[in-house]
Amino acid sequence: MIAYVPLVVAVACCLGLVAPQVSSRAALFLTRLALSLFGDYVVANDRRQRERDLMRAAHVGGTHRAYASRTLLYAGVLGVAGSVIGVYVAAGVLTALDVGGDRLAERLPDALSVLAGLTRLTQLGLVELFVLLVVASATVGSALAVGTYYARWALLGQRATARAAEIDATLPRTVAFVYALSRSGMAFPRVMDALAENESVYGEAATELSVAVREMNAFGTDVLTALRHTARRTPSDDLSEFAENLASVLGTGRSLSAFLNDQYDRYQQEAESKQERYLELLSTFAEAYVTTLVAGPLFLITILVVIGLVLSDTLPLLRVIVYVAVPLATFGFAVYVDSITQGIGGTEQVDLSEAADGRGARDRVEEPTQPDGGRVTDRWQASRERLAAYDRLRSVRSWVTSPVDRILEAPRAVLVVAVPVALFWVAAVVHPLTVERPTAIVAQVDTPLVAATAVVLAAYAVVYEVQKRRIRRIESAIPDFLDRLASVNEAGTSVVGSVRRVAGTDLEALTADLERTRRDMDWGADVTTALRRLERRVASPMTSRAVVLVTNAMHASGDVAPVLRIAADEARATWTLRRERRQVMVTYLIVIYISFLVFLGVIAALSVSFIPAIEEASIAGAGTETGAGAGVGGTGVIGGLGDIDVDVYEQLFFHAAAIQAVCSGIVAGQLGEGSVRDGAKHAAVLLVFTLVAFTLMGAM
Repeated sequence: MIAYVPLVVAVACCLGLVAPQVSSRAALFLTRLALSLFGDYVVANDRRQRERDLMRAAHVGGTHRAYASRTLLYAGVLGVAGSVIGVYVAAGVLTALDVGGDRLAERLPDALSVLAGLTRLTQLGLVELFVLLVVASATVGSALAVGTYYARWALLGQRATARAAEIDATLPRTVAFVYALSRSGMAFPRVMDALAENESVYGEAATELSVAVREMNAFGTDVLTALRHTARRTPSDDLSEFAENLASVLGTGRSLSAFLNDQYDRYQQEAESKQERYLELLSTFAEAYVTTLVAGPLFLITILVVIGLVLSDTLPLLRVIVYVAVPLATFGFAVYVDSITQGIGGTEQVDLSEAADGRGARDRVEEPTQPDGGRVTDRWQASRERLAAYDRLRSVRSWVTSPVDRILEAPRAVLVVAVPVALFWVAAVVHPLTVERPTAIVAQVDTPLVAATAVVLAAYAVVYEVQKRRIRRIESAIPDFLDRLASVNEAGTSVVGSVRRVAGTDLEALTADLERTRRDMDWGADVTTALRRLERRVASPMTSRAVVLVTNAMHASGDVAPVLRIAADEARATWTLRRERRQVMVTYLIVIYISFLVFLGVIAALSVSFIPAIEEASIAGAGTETGAGAGVGGTGVIGGLGDIDVDVYEQLFFHAAAIQAVCSGIVAGQLGEGSVRDGAKHAAVLLVFTLVAFTLMGAM
């Protein structure tokens, strides 16, 4: 056991580097250790300025000195640990090769017999063995150290690139927000403050500009300098150009509204052109997926099955393709597509929590105190405590009183119920079975497990689609709502009266929520509070942007009609782009479905026709050889046929079809609708196709 102490220490050091992810104290300890070891070196590093710019572009918290020092610490620890692990890996390889070369050559195919020469490594002398272990140690250690160092900085570069794409995607709506509030008469510094307060609604472009706002508020930097700093810091070329031009306009005294109007029109046109390029890119990805990850594996499986049945056993390689290659390749494809298309046409994520709108701060009531700091008797103390307890149980009460609404708000909650029920059903089906071989156990479990997976995915997809379609219907009515509100306000009606008038009209899916908004105002709520409650109820990104824009414009002027027109145009443009994308990508969804059905059809043909025919030929060849000795039946292709386990091949085909169904469904959701979550319904449908096809084949 003493011989394994260095290995245990090396593994413990590697695990220690993961501790900062779960413990703030561990993160602080590692940072202090790294600064004490490498702090002076990174300060004098020639690449310091470039690395600082990269950190700012990636929006990474902390100082360059701390991040660079921790990078060197990680590289050093993994380098030393990798050197130790490399020695044990080399020793393990030598132990595994400690067999006779002749014996290994007999077990290997002729094409791989050259590998038997590796057993000569066990005959090395002491000096040669020492050199081999040193080389293995240095190779593994250096690879881990260098890879860790460059990977840490490469991840920052990738994050900066992803942020640039998100900034470009959210810049049009951010410019629309700034333009609308400037048009309403609000001072520009106050416009920037409002944007920073709602950065969770307006996305990454607002987050980038909010850094300039914090620089102005915290350090007293003037607006021109802060905008120029943003232009140099941001990874987005579009935002850099916008910030530079905005600073120039503010510095020269030109019309800000005219400039923002031109920029707004420009970015709307660019959004349309980017949408076209994006759809072309998605079509390329769809064709590449069908060619490489559906037709490619199908071709390999067919060839290997023919070779395995006629010439030599290829089941191990088939299992590698089915269980390892296809899932890993699909995962890599999905990650790559997400990194390329991140922030462009994807599903919007908006924080609509109570903390986001400050309601939690408004609900807190300070205890009354005397001028000298002492407490006074509060006759409402008991009522306050009951209200606080009521608020603490609000979430539990909402789940008890309206579980369906809560599940619709959080579709992942259905998995908490569906997954245990599905596993219990699988265990109940399999438990009474008595089987002798592990392969038979798998054969009895796989069909119920695939069926349970289809049910779980279908349950999640139903809940997710109901909520998604509800939001889609509401968002389709947002442009009309804003247009009508603007028309009534232009006629001379106040904002409150305009909301009351529009709430009485037919706005399809938005009508019920607007009626509740009008009742809120009838019961004494101000229009800002009523609209904020509408935002929380709907929980839609487009609604959130409209409400934020309207409520901020009302504080600047009572004439909000121009702002409403701008908001309506922005919402209508966003909705039009989404609708065009869905229409174009339907074609490629159909292509993915057809490609999977072709995959399933070829697998069915192999199971129903080809393998039984080969099995019959094998039996006939064996009978001919028995009856005629070494006659014709003992030679040729038929003579090379051995015992064929049809059940093993059918089981492998079933697993291949099920895995391909899940993979194709995920990719279809990501390409067709912009999110992996949208692939749940496609995966469930394709799994049902698989179950039906193999059930029919079993009945034949």
